[in-house]
Amino acid sequence: MRHNRITTTFFASATAAAFALAAAPASAASPYDGVWNVTVVTKTGSCEPTVHYPLTITDGHVSAPGADVSGSIGREGLVRVSIGGAYANGQLSGKVGSGKWNGASAGVPCSGRWEASRQ
Repeated sequence: MRHNRITTTFFASATAAAFALAAAPASAASPYDGVWNVTVVTKTGSCEPTVHYPLTITDGHVSAPGADVSGSIGREGLVRVSIGGAYANGQLSGKVGSGKWNGASAGVPCSGRWEASRQ
């Protein structure tokens, strides 16, 4: 049950998504604002094998309903997200993006890749 909670929190918050970057001013619209469909794939560890989740970017800041997300998208599309011990980074370009993530499930390290596309 714990690994599902960690995985769900990570992916609901990430990223993607997880996205902590100071490149975009908080009050300015980001070219990446909108709803993104994120697919996260675990390559190593015991986290959920694949998870799909919608994330919203508003003024360059990432959010997801019911999830604790800390991060943002820079003007150039650089992604950095922190979700309670799990981290994601990567790049958005146009309507797609990808990157890597790492975290843990029940104290066992997990890592993999994520891909995103704008709705």
